[in-house]
Amino acid sequence: KKRKSKFILEETMGVFSRFKDIVNANINALLDKAEDPEKMLKLMMQEMEDTLIELKSNCAARMASKIRLERKIAEQKALISRWQTRAELAVDKGRDDLARDALIEKKKETETLNTLLKDVDNYTEIIEQSKTEINQIEDKLNQAKLKLKSLQEKARAAEAEALANERLKRSTEAHFEDFESIIDKMKVENELSKPAKTTADMFREL
Repeated sequence: KKRKSKFILEETMGVFSRFKDIVNANINALLDKAEDPEKMLKLMMQEMEDTLIELKSNCAARMASKIRLERKIAEQKALISRWQTRAELAVDKGRDDLARDALIEKKKETETLNTLLKDVDNYTEIIEQSKTEINQIEDKLNQAKLKLKSLQEKARAAEAEALANERLKRSTEAHFEDFESIIDKMKVENELSKPAKTTADMFREL
């Protein structure tokens, strides 16, 4: 029974270091060092989701085991009650020897019951710890999701701003080209609209 209880505790420790690393992780600090923050965040979220699956699976298994133990405890209590009834019957029939044997069996079954009760307590403690860890990982995952949404929104905003700036640049360049065309046209029109020089005008210029 002691080996079984120890196994129950050790079985849940497989994801503990990973759980501890995730809960203690400073998401912002890790992203500041990352070359690709969005990719880094997605990898972290995948790790959190994998850990959640494992924690929930372990917790569900422990809860199922606890239910089976509680059923066994009920059966054990009924067995202890039967041995008590048999001891009392033996006394009534004047069979003190049988009464003594019945009480010995009752004591054995009571010791088994006490062990089962301790195992249930162990399961209860582990289940509560697992639920706490699950909540902590889910909180961390929600933080990561919000951070990812923020990063994606910033990326979209930066992309939209860059696109708007490019459009504005092209629009400004187009306006300058239009103005240059208008000025060139005006110069040509002015040249064409000037009156032709007479022979007298030419001699005056000389």
